[in-house]
Amino acid sequence: MQHPITLNLPAYPFKLSREQQRLLIYDELRRKYLVLTPEEWVRQHWVQHLILAKGYPKTLIQLEGGLKLNTLQKRTDIVVFNRTGKRSLIAELKAPTVKITQAVFEQIARYNLVHKVPYLLVSNGLQHYYCQIDHQRETYHFLEDLPSFEEINTV
Repeated sequence: MQHPITLNLPAYPFKLSREQQRLLIYDELRRKYLVLTPEEWVRQHWVQHLILAKGYPKTLIQLEGGLKLNTLQKRTDIVVFNRTGKRSLIAELKAPTVKITQAVFEQIARYNLVHKVPYLLVSNGLQHYYCQIDHQRETYHFLEDLPSFEEINTV
């Protein structure tokens, strides 16, 4: 059973299942099957990529973590913590059909007003953007690749 959307990420051996007319994917971090939406397909690829290719420990990755922005309750797609328990990376993920626009960058920037992390990841599974934030200087710059877990722990 294979999902029809091919992403610009390595293929991983996901556990897929069918329940009635719905396709499900096993989320190994939350330890349960979830409805396989296009955005979930992107999220699960990124989780595996963070763990297997970039060395991020499973125990330091939080999915769909809640945050309060002004009076609104929002959810961050992925939050990664460093070894001291401090947030170090947040990811905003979209379905492959959703274009990465200025509005998406503004959304993750608003979330980062709460989280104050040094690294941002924005992806729709086809296009990926990585950004390093210097909160003291109030500057940022785009990166060619997402740093490994070891690299983000040296900041």
